[in-house]
Amino acid sequence: MEAPSLNHVVKIVERKSIIISGIKRVIDFDEKEFNLESNMGNIIVKGNNLEMIKLDTIDGSVSIKGSIDSINYMDQKKNGDSIMNKLFK
Repeated sequence: MEAPSLNHVVKIVERKSIIISGIKRVIDFDEKEFNLESNMGNIIVKGNNLEMIKLDTIDGSVSIKGSIDSINYMDQKKNGDSIMNKLFK
């Protein structure tokens, strides 16, 4: 069986729904925030009344509806780049 292509695409429709592909896993979520791990780094989707509509683990996509306020990419830190590692050098 061929592994699915994890192309990363974000589609927001009128700030009422968002579809994101290239998702490896859903880390955490509630009605105000979704924390997702993608092949482009972690993603935080913030808003109100957020609800997961579809999670496709085979294709690596997630669909969320609600009032979308923001989407942020969190850069993955390399070993040694964290504040704690810098403090204790």
